[in-house]
Amino acid sequence: MQGLRIAPLLAAALAGLFVAACRPDADVQPPEAVPGSVLPANFPAPVYGPEQNPPDRATFELGRSLFYDPVLSRDGTVSCGSCHQQAVAFAHEGRALSPGVQGRLGTRNSPALQNLRWRRTLLWDGGVANLEVLPLAPITNPLEMDETLPHVLDKLNASPEYRRRFQQIYGSTPINSQQLLRALAQFTAGFTSADSRYDHYVRGEAGGTLDAAELRGLTVFRAQCASCHATDLFTDETYRNNGLDRRFPLDSGRAGITNRPGERGLFKVPSLRNVALTAPYMHDGRFQTLAQVLDHYDHGVVESSTLDAQLRRPDGTLGIPLTAQQRADLQAFLHTLTDPALLSNPQLAPPK
Repeated sequence: MQGLRIAPLLAAALAGLFVAACRPDADVQPPEAVPGSVLPANFPAPVYGPEQNPPDRATFELGRSLFYDPVLSRDGTVSCGSCHQQAVAFAHEGRALSPGVQGRLGTRNSPALQNLRWRRTLLWDGGVANLEVLPLAPITNPLEMDETLPHVLDKLNASPEYRRRFQQIYGSTPINSQQLLRALAQFTAGFTSADSRYDHYVRGEAGGTLDAAELRGLTVFRAQCASCHATDLFTDETYRNNGLDRRFPLDSGRAGITNRPGERGLFKVPSLRNVALTAPYMHDGRFQTLAQVLDHYDHGVVESSTLDAQLRRPDGTLGIPLTAQQRADLQAFLHTLTDPALLSNPQLAPPK
């Protein structure tokens, strides 16, 4: 008799659970999207689109493990994440030059890694033309990881855990260079920065308001800076000489790749996203603060044969003159480009 009573009660309970699960306010969360699989509405079309390396959870997590694993360096002391730290938009906090194996200092400032899907070329001199090839530069640089690709693959193939994970995704062994580089690219393609207050403002979203100083700074920015720091990526992806030096005996910039004298001293225009957090600034990290950067453009630009035409005024003087008010407003606006979602997304942090 009790069994006949329990069945209707059980059916009613199950029906109640089904209804609760279907309510809009039910405590049921959809699967978390793999970073890099959603493209921001205010961005141009990417260079490295998701269809070229379709995001999936297993490959993304494999790339994440590799990014933070010092096994990629010769002596097992340096990982990609050593010099590219999430809390500062994957730049290197406070370091003009980053130390590699045995404490060897590199020759250029570690750039922020963000919105890499949209990069036509990478590195300060554009020496890399594809996101999947990017890791080879630090891995093989004797001042950074000082390793060879064949030896990295030997070490990964000697790891039962890595062999298992690669085989689960790619279905073949041994681990090869294409698999390694595509896994890393899937993770780094997830470093999308498009959730700042500026983004909410420009997309007309809730909370997207800028105060009076920030709006004035946006006006200054559009008039004085946007010709180089263009689109909502805040870079036009070109190479320019911004008047740091008269001569370039140690680092010729883009000319080191192209061998063209007219490109001596030209370096990639960096994105200004999260710029309030990515000090020190310039390819050699010579400026510690945004105020110093604005000082440079106002009265520190020096003449050279390849100086960018944007920095030559009609009266023959150099630079971008700014009043004290314009400087303050511009800095206020630049702080609206900070993206807390990128800086704190647990999916981009070192695996536990």
